[in-house]
Amino acid sequence: MSRLAEFRAAEKALQEQMAQLEVMKNDASLKREIEFEQKLLNLMKTHDKGLRDIMAILDPKIASKGTQPAPKQRRARVVKVYENPHTGELIETKGGNHRGLKAWKAEFGAKTVESWVRS
Repeated sequence: MSRLAEFRAAEKALQEQMAQLEVMKNDASLKREIEFEQKLLNLMKTHDKGLRDIMAILDPKIASKGTQPAPKQRRARVVKVYENPHTGELIETKGGNHRGLKAWKAEFGAKTVESWVRS
């Protein structure tokens, strides 16, 4: 797209948004919301209260949620030790993404390799 076409497209989009803004400015419900917001902010300033204070007054359950402990973390993975009976080689891993373990599974089969786990 040429710079001129890009400019004209941006200009058209701007004009459309300006028209939408004018429609919104004349909307009575928006005017009521803006008026309510201004009155609420003035009231909060008058009584030296913040949004958290208002939330605590309106719904104490929400306000107390911030003081609860964090949820429990996942338990740590257990280290598995695989011993190849053919070579005596050991592989220690917490997951199945180990390169040597994958090679064994490709060569001997997953069920066979899983039977090599040491207790």
